[in-house]
Amino acid sequence: MGLDDKIRHQAQEVKGKAEQGVGRATENDRLEAEGKKDEAVGELKQEGDRLKDKLS
Repeated sequence: MGLDDKIRHQAQEVKGKAEQGVGRATENDRLEAEGKKDEAVGELKQEGDRLKDKLS
């Protein structure tokens, strides 16, 4: 697992959190939901990274 992949996965999670905040502030339910999805996907990818690191 490359460092660039790990950084990209962390960035996706952070982007999702930011989208949620903007969606909440602007009362944009679609943006908030998209942010939740991005955050969850980023978290899952990071968990996969940690698992791969443990198995290596």
